[in-house]
This record gives sequence, C-alpha cells and structure tokens, in this order.
Amino acid sequence: MVSGSTDLPGAGSSMESAPAVDLRNITKRFGAVTACDQIDLALTRGRIHGILGENGAGKSTLMKILIGLVLPDEGSITIDGEATQIHSPLAAAELGIGMVHQHFSLVDPLTVWENVALGDAGRLDPNAIRNRIGNIADQYGLRIEPDARVGDLTAGLRQRVEIIKCLRRDPSIVIFDEPTSVLTPEESVQLFASLRQVVADEGRAVVLVSHKLDEVLHATDDITIMRQGKVVDRLLAADADAPTLARGMVGRDVSLRSERAALGVLAVDDPPVDHVLAQPDGTPVLEILGATAHAPDGRAVLNNFSLKLHAGEIVGIAGVEGNGQRELGDLLSSLISLDAGSVVVDGHKITPGRSGAMARAGVGVIPEDRHDSGIVLDMSLAENLILVDQSAVAPKGFIDHGALEAHANAMIEQFDIQCSGPHAPMWSLSGGNQQRVVLARELSQQPKVLVAAQPTRGLDVGAIEYMSDRLRAAADDGVAVLLISSELEEILDMSHRIVVMHAGRLVGEMPRADVDLERLGLMMGGATV
Repeated sequence: MVSGSTDLPGAGSSMESAPAVDLRNITKRFGAVTACDQIDLALTRGRIHGILGENGAGKSTLMKILIGLVLPDEGSITIDGEATQIHSPLAAAELGIGMVHQHFSLVDPLTVWENVALGDAGRLDPNAIRNRIGNIADQYGLRIEPDARVGDLTAGLRQRVEIIKCLRRDPSIVIFDEPTSVLTPEESVQLFASLRQVVADEGRAVVLVSHKLDEVLHATDDITIMRQGKVVDRLLAADADAPTLARGMVGRDVSLRSERAALGVLAVDDPPVDHVLAQPDGTPVLEILGATAHAPDGRAVLNNFSLKLHAGEIVGIAGVEGNGQRELGDLLSSLISLDAGSVVVDGHKITPGRSGAMARAGVGVIPEDRHDSGIVLDMSLAENLILVDQSAVAPKGFIDHGALEAHANAMIEQFDIQCSGPHAPMWSLSGGNQQRVVLARELSQQPKVLVAAQPTRGLDVGAIEYMSDRLRAAADDGVAVLLISSELEEILDMSHRIVVMHAGRLVGEMPRADVDLERLGLMMGGATV
C-alpha cells in the first residue's frame, strides 16, 4: 500500500521534463459518495499508464475530470508544467486530450464517417474523412466500412468507430476507458502494438483504464490501482503479476476461475461447474424451432435456428460476434418477430415480437448492452427494479411508494448493490452495480429461463466472480440458463453444453466435458464437423 505521493514508479519523478499530466489531490463527491478521494496521478510522455480498479473504484470519474466532463471539488491539474482548469471536453481537446469512452456516444442513424466528423468546424470533405478513417483502420487494425450506418453495427464495430473518432483528432494525451471490452483478442493485440509504436515515436501519453488484468500487464508500462475512490498501489508493469493486481483491486484473494476469466486464459481441463449435471429429462423448458428472421437489408440474421434448453442446464452460445447472437437475445426479449419458426416456453407456444410476451412466459433477460435495453439511466434504482413487472408494488394499479422502497431495499441487501439508497439515479451507480440491478430485477421474477447476454462484459475480476456465482446458483435452483458470450473462456468455464452459431445457423454442439478446441474453432469459422 502507498500514500498519495507521486514519487513512485510511473509518476514521472525520474523525468527531467514535467509530466504530460499531473493531477494533485483530486477529490470529487456525489452527495454522500466520494468517488475520488485526494487522488494524485502523473502521466509521462512515451509511456502507457494502466489504471485498475473494481467497478465503482473511481477510475472513470477521474478520467472524466481530466476530459472536462466532471468538475473536481478539490485539487489541481497541470498539463506539461502549466496549471490549468478543464471546464469542458472542448477545453480538453484544445489541450490535446482525447478520450475513447466506455459507453458509446454515437448517433445511430448516421454513417460511420458522419459520426467521426461530428464536431468538425467548417465545410466537410467526406472523401478526405473516409480516407483518414481508412488510414487509421489500417494502422491500428480496426477495419470498418465508412458508409455503414452505425445503428446496423455490432457492439464490436461500434467500439472501433469510437476509437477511430478519437484518434482522428490526433491527441497527444489519449485516455482509453475500457476500449477493448467488445473487441476480439486479436484486435486488442494489434491496437496496443500500434499504440506502443506511436507512443514511443511521437512521445504521446496514454492512459488505459481497464478491468482486464492480462491486458494491463502486457500493454502498459506503469500501473495505478484504485479502490473505493483512493489510490492503494502504484507499480511498474514489469514487476507485477495477476494475483497481485487482483488482490489490490478487490482487497482480497479471488478465485482461480475469476482470475482466469479476467485474464482471458482458456481452462479446457477444468470441470465446467462445481457439480455434475444430471441427464436432462422431460420436456425442455425452452424450445426454439426453425427460427428464421431477416435484417432490413434482406440478410438472414437467424437462419432455421433450433435449440432445446432444459431446467438446471447452462448452455453457452459460442461464435464470432455478429453471427446472430444479438438477434437470438432480441428474439427472447420480444424485440423481434420471426419470418418462420416458433418459440415454446414450458410447453406453451409464445408469439415472438409481442411486447412482454416472453417475460410473461417466464423468460428473464440480461441484455448485452444494459444502457441500450436494460436500464433507464435517468430513473431511480427502485424504478429500474420494477420495469418488467409493477404488480408487487402496485396492487391496485397505482404505485405504493412505501412498497416500492421496501422492495428496492430488499434487493439492495440481497444482491449487495453499492448505492446511496433506493432513490439513487441509475447513472450514479458503477457499471458493476448497474449490472447487479439488472440481475436482481430478472431473478426476482423467478424466471423459468434466464438469458444472460455478455453478462460480464466490462466488469472487473470481483464482479465477474459474483456474476458467475449467481448464474450457477440460478441453474442449481432449476433455472435454464442460456449464456451468450463472445468470451470463449467464459463459456468454457460456465457451460454444461456448448452450441456454436455461424451466420445465424446452429452449426454444431458438444458437451463441455468433451470439448475439442480445434473442432470448436472450425465450427466458429462456419465448418460443420
């Protein structure tokens, strides 16, 4: 553990020139919650600085202060030796500071190049913007179609747009807030290899805020660990290891499974769960039969897809992102209808696309993007907990606010949601606690089927451990769990059975106990083996 002094590895004290960024005694409070508590942080040109911490540790708030989205209550900011105040993102941009945000700030109806050009002054040159996008895409391994409509892109492709949008303005101080949570491992490796070259050649200062231990270990030079709004450790990446970082983040040892999940390390030889699943018997709880659905451009996003899921079973959906997984989640959320096929829940045929039909049938959903379709940020925690069903707190059609508060307090205690109280706005909660609200809401409905789409995306090692344990416990209680994840190690860790999707089709499946990674990889590429 360390004090707030910046005379430590990565603080720039060994450099003759002033740090690119020197934050001193930065403090920010939101009501009774102190998000940042007397934080000192120095960023050095030519180095990549990793900031680790649990969801809610204050990492993103600190970066929002540097980019001008949040004003500190106390403390000072110095840029290249000059004391300054950053009152807005525009002021930050004038100082050469750019940020790739964790949550997308894109306009869906616009194309990629139009989103990248947002904020430009003067007359636009579309061809010049397209060419610049192409150059950045080639350099950083982030291929994208400039004329694609952003609303039609997968989460991974949207993240590419966010990164290109930032890099196009050529900032000398770059903040990456969870930039690879929806990128493939190969894309992440190329991004940081290119960044390292640019940082070394051009003397830029880069901050990487991440929950991925392996990413921070391999992509950064200096590491700062935050916990509960304070800096608890500073160290050189070369001197660090995963257990040390995990312990610093959560203040305790974490399970080997959770550590591997955060590292992204495949654990093929481990048993998938802590119990042996009995042979499924009886009628499946969920049956999807010949499901076919088309995108507006006529492309089949679900192509004669069929699946059976039994009580107490965790089935993992594997595949390269963009092969129908999102549409499968949307189907079970009543967000899309089918051109052919049917969905049967507990023996009852359900009409796809009818609002609330799946939820009423007993299907709970943790959506892949909680901000897009899981929560309402401007509503309170208590209100978000009853979005699916208000009957428990409104027996006569009008909400009983006493019952609403009691229900929220019970969920806060049961799911250990860190917040200022039931009336806290959802935007004030960390990402991990927002995900706990979604989980609490869906499990409180006592679902027969729980669809968990990217349930640990963007979560830290402690939150991954919590979410994984809760999903296993749900299966132990007889819930049929459908796990949709782009993290293969998560599917290997959690599932009893693995199903592979490609181009909207089911191309194969295998029991977790008999996994063959080579065969699995071939199926993910579209081969039927």
